[in-house]
Parts: sequence; structure tokens; C-alpha cells
Amino acid sequence: MIDFREELRKRAALVEESLDILLPGADAYPPLIHQAMRYSVMGGGKRLRPVLVMAGAEAVGGKADDVLTAACAFELIHTYSLVHDDLPAMDNDDYRRGKLTSHKVYGEAAAVLTGDALLTLAFQLLTESKGAPENVLRVIQEATVGAGTFGLIGGQVVDTLSEGVALDENTLEYIHRHKTGALYKISVRAGAILAGARDDQLAALTGYAEHLGLAFQIKDDILDIEGEQQKIGKPVGSDTKNNKATYPALFGLHKSRAKARQAAEQALAALQSFGAEADFLRSMVNFVIERDF
Repeated sequence: MIDFREELRKRAALVEESLDILLPGADAYPPLIHQAMRYSVMGGGKRLRPVLVMAGAEAVGGKADDVLTAACAFELIHTYSLVHDDLPAMDNDDYRRGKLTSHKVYGEAAAVLTGDALLTLAFQLLTESKGAPENVLRVIQEATVGAGTFGLIGGQVVDTLSEGVALDENTLEYIHRHKTGALYKISVRAGAILAGARDDQLAALTGYAEHLGLAFQIKDDILDIEGEQQKIGKPVGSDTKNNKATYPALFGLHKSRAKARQAAEQALAALQSFGAEADFLRSMVNFVIERDF
């Protein structure tokens, strides 16, 4: 088996180097927006989405280096969503990854424009991706859907409208599969498509990514609740800051852990037709379900 954490570190470092090159220089005019973009993008993070683009390509016989530009594009889409999510009109967060959020440093107007700029640059990078033109076009089309109202934004809307509302499991799963899971799915699919995946390979990887994304978000809910309990002794419940529903709020911690494990097992099962070329993706499942941060 691979040393997953070391391999993840290496791949994340490669993404960091590429992002540094692909982002406009901090002094490029007008400097405010370019500094704000760099502040948010280069502020850390696990870089799981771009790493999944690379792993998706490798699973079907492609090379990680060939999809690196596209991988960075998906990190920009993810970061744009975080910048907007942190705004006072949304989650009103002061800190992200241990640093002040973009709007606390550069102001709300600049943060809105920063998110817009990152999303726009992401699609520019996708147009510059390596691959057959028809595959590049397909990735761009799928990214627009995955980042739009039938994907990330749709999940964010339902999440926002659900604050303070008692949710059923279907609505909660919709939020998770779209707000978080959509980017996991299109990241894995993008890498595979650019590498020329067959239809059967793409279908299997899609199932993998959908279950991985759900497992990741349920685990996030669990970690958030456990963190609250450790710090201030609160009982299991909703996201108390914004009164948002979570899996632990709906099912309790024990059943939530079981659901996360079930999603993880389904993700692994989706890779049965792949050999060692998908070992990194398999290790990713274990990382997601066992992480403590």
C-alpha cells in the first residue's frame, strides 16, 4: 500500500506550486484584487479537489501532470465558494483556516469581487487544459453544471433557506451532495475525461466520487459537533452559530458514524473494476473517514 499522507503532501505541494504560477502576481494592477485572490487561495487547505482531478486521470491511465492546470481550476472554484460563504450575508465567519477571512481583511465589496475573479479565472484555466478539444469542452460544460444551480450553488441555496428549519434526511442529503459533493464528483470526472476515460470507467468513478463526497461531509458534521462538545460542553445538535441542521443533529453521533462508514464502503465498492492504478483513490476514502481534522 502507498504511504497516503506522504503522497497527498507531495501532490498538494505540486498544486501549491502551480497555483502560485497561475495566479496573477500580487503587484499586477489593480493590486488589491490580486492580493486578495492570493490571500484566499494560498491560505492553506488539503487541496483534495485538485488532487482528485489528478487521481481521476491516473485511474484511467493518464498522467497527473497533464491535468494539473485543470486541477488548479477546481481549487479556485472551491476557494471562490468559501470566500462567498464566509461573507456576513451568508455564514458571517471571521476566520478560515486560522486566518482572518477575506472580507475581514479586504472588505466585503472586495471579497465579493475576489470570489467572482477566482471563478472567472477557473474557467479560463479550464479552457487552457491539456486534452482532446472535445474532452476539454465536456469538462467545461460539466464544471458549469457542477458549480451552478444544479450543483454547488443549488446546495448552498437550500442550505441557506434551511436555517432554523427541521429537515428530513432527503433534504439534508441533497444539501451535502450538492454543496460539497458536486465538486468532488466533477473533479474526479474531469481528470478521467481529460485522460480519455471509457464510459464504464467514468460511470464507476462517478459513483465513487458521489459516495466519497457524502462520507466527507458527514464526517465534517461529526467533527464540528465533537469540536463544540470538547470546547464548551454543548450537547449534540445543529450548527449553533447559524442554526443549520447536520447529520448528528438528525441522527445522533453513533448513527451518523455508521452512515459515513456506509458511504465510504460504497465508494470503495465502486472501484472494484480498477486495479492498483486506483489505490490512491481507495486510500483517500480511508483518509476521509478516519481523519480528525
